[in-house]
Order: sequence, then structure tokens, then C-alpha cells
Amino acid sequence: MINLSSGSCLCQSVTFEVTGPFESFYLCHCKHCQKDTGSAHAANLFSSSAKLNWLSGEDQITTYNLPSTRHVKSFCKHCGAAVPNLQMDGKLLVVPAGSLNTEVSIKPTAHIFCSSQASWTVDLDKVRKFDKLPS
Repeated sequence: MINLSSGSCLCQSVTFEVTGPFESFYLCHCKHCQKDTGSAHAANLFSSSAKLNWLSGEDQITTYNLPSTRHVKSFCKHCGAAVPNLQMDGKLLVVPAGSLNTEVSIKPTAHIFCSSQASWTVDLDKVRKFDKLPS
């Protein structure tokens, strides 16, 4: 059985496929991930064996490496949506979970950098839920 995932950026300029399994799925609460997602955490899938194939728009991707850190983010230069990138000299594939158009094949492995967790994320399971924007 071949694991195949497909994904894209928000504007569909960048499309890709990932062939192979994801080994881990981390919800990262570090301050860098909070800043680059504009949210409480990043949700990234990791693989040391899966292969990334760009279907379109590879030339539309910008990659930012935060100086003096291992923090890397690749994104579409048109819509700003996060897209996959290769790290550690190509040995590690990092795929933003929200960039996938197919179902994520694994559940989150762990929350990481919880010491930086935003204070407003405590007890989120108790917050009211709506199926769409409330009126």
C-alpha cells in the first residue's frame, strides 16, 4: 500500500504530492510558530522517508529561515499560505497539516514547546462551538 497525500496553497498556485508515511505530527506552541501562523500553534507532519513532488508552482514558493534558529517556513508568495519544505539538508520533510487536501493519515503525536503555550488556549474544549460563523 502506497501512502499518497496531496495538497496546495490557498490560491492553488502551488500544488504537491507526498508519497510515503508521516512518522510524527507535532502541534508546536513555540513563539516562532505562534508568530508565523498567527495562531496558538503550528500543526506540522514530519517524515524522513516520504518524497515530495511539486505538481505546480514550485517557483512561487518563498522560504524563510529565522536567523540563528532552526525555524523554517515555506509559503506561497501570492497568498502567503504555508507549504512543505525540506530541512536538515533534505533529510526531513515538514508538511503543514492544513496544506493537505487529503485526510491526514495520523493523529497528532504530541504538543511540543508547551512552556510557550498561549494562555488563552487553556480549556478550549469548554468554549462554545458553531458549525459556521455565528450570526
